[in-house]
Parts: sequence; C-alpha cells; structure tokens
Amino acid sequence: MSATTAIPTTTAAANAAKVTAGQGEAATRAREFLAFKLGNEEYGIDILRVQEIRSYEEPTRLANVPEFIRGVVNLRGVIVPIVDMRLKFRLDEAKYDHFTVVIVLNIGSRVVGMVVDSVSDVITLAPEQLRPVPEFAASIEADHLLAIGAIDDRMLILVDIEKLMTSADMGLVEPAVQ
Repeated sequence: MSATTAIPTTTAAANAAKVTAGQGEAATRAREFLAFKLGNEEYGIDILRVQEIRSYEEPTRLANVPEFIRGVVNLRGVIVPIVDMRLKFRLDEAKYDHFTVVIVLNIGSRVVGMVVDSVSDVITLAPEQLRPVPEFAASIEADHLLAIGAIDDRMLILVDIEKLMTSADMGLVEPAVQ
C-alpha cells in the first residue's frame, strides 16, 4: 500500500476525528474526561456533561421500563432516571457495593443518572492521545464511541454520552436540535 492510498473512514474513526474537530485553536486543545470503571474496563465521558457524583442509593422502580433503567430518584426536587451502565453494556454482573456510584449528567435539558462500578479520576487528553475505535460487534454501538484514549499503559474507552443517552433504545432524552 502506498503512502498516498486512502483508507476508508469508519464510523468510529470519524467519531475520533470529531473529538479533535473544532474551530481554529479548539482542534489542538486537550479535553478533559471523567474516567470510570465498568467491570474490568475503564471508560471516559466528557467532564462538561457531569453535574455531580453521588453514592448509589436504591432507586424507586418503574413498571414497563428496560432492565437497564433501574428506576428514578428525587434529587433536590428533580426526578432523575437512573441507568445502570453495567446492564446497558451487558456486562457479567451488576453488584452494588460501597464503590458503586451514580454519575449525574446534564444531557440536553434533562438530568440523568448513570450507575458505574467506580470513578477514578479526571484525565486530560491531547488530540494525539486519541485512537480510532476498531469496528466490531459489541453491546455498544460504534457511533456511541468517540475514541480510545491512550494514557501511558492505560486505555480509556471514550463514550459519546449524549449520543448514547439520546439513542432511541434508551428513550430518556430527545436528541438536541442543532
């Protein structure tokens, strides 16, 4: 293959490019992601979507909702749906212990909580630390992934949390009008 041969752009590769896309200086600016664990894997979401991190409390169950929607909690007068990401991503087991937390997100005009195993830290990633996500059959659609963040010996699966939470199968939030 010659150096000038074009490689087809995959959805995930296009999303990786989107992470670094922007106007002028923004294309070279580092971005911050909140790192969290689901099972043995580390994921990251845009820190600007995070409202707060809370300890897990059993939500009030609702009838006729998907299994991954655990129910709702009352957060200072706001009724917040709680999504268990371990169930959404079809991980082996969803156990609730003292490390389990809820990341409260602002998605569009809605507040949504997502249950994760633990939160580790906030990581700053430069555009050169982002790698395209390989295409494969998985429990999370490729267009819901932004990129793989490479930090020393760590790899962070970067999730487009707005796209995931506004997807039709979630039924939680209307997509933002752009």
